[in-house]
Amino acid sequence: MTTDPPLTVKVWGDFACFTRPEFGAERVSYEVMTPSAARGVLEAIFWKPEFTWRVREIHVLKPISRFSILRNEINSWQSDRSARDWAKTGEGGYFADDDRAQRHTLCLRDVAYVLKADIELKPHANAHPAKYRDQFRRRVARGQCHHQPYLGTREFSAFFAEPEADDRPIDRSDELGLMLLDMEFSIASDAAIEYLTHDSSGAKVVRGKAQPKFFRARLEQGVMRVPHS
Repeated sequence: MTTDPPLTVKVWGDFACFTRPEFGAERVSYEVMTPSAARGVLEAIFWKPEFTWRVREIHVLKPISRFSILRNEINSWQSDRSARDWAKTGEGGYFADDDRAQRHTLCLRDVAYVLKADIELKPHANAHPAKYRDQFRRRVARGQCHHQPYLGTREFSAFFAEPEADDRPIDRSDELGLMLLDMEFSIASDAAIEYLTHDSSGAKVVRGKAQPKFFRARLEQGVMRVPHS
């Protein structure tokens, strides 16, 4: 268990959508950023194969406000293999007008959070955690990131900076229900899902299965505390 204080970063954006998995075609957002979405923002800012991020707290800085949009989307997954087959045969093809559907999305508007998280080293790491903590602080101060972070979906870009002295969580306590904590992966030779893992030699594809893990989320005076996965 680390004795270092958690690293902090403020993230905000005009819109966000942290999709609840129990809904099918329609997208309905959780009221608060999920731990997996917070980890995605942190990894966009700073990621190394030597460590993982463990989110401890998510502070909600602005009142929770929802809005809905209707969008035209397609029903079928498209792949480069299908496109290559059409190019070879000269037949078929895809016409979006024949595969279009209108879907409803319930999003969040004008969001801002302070994320508190720890860096947990992997067994093969040979550097002190302070090295990575300092690198993260410098990247946040300079506004550097590996790719543009986003709030749930890539169309909703996130901005980040060091927290300010007057950033305070909202005065709200509420039960948020079951929330997605993480995906637990296990290696299984008969599984149909492939996923990426990282080790000291780089990235490799292994075959396994994914099991979602949930926790009972609660907002206490604007702060959601995340259990250890």
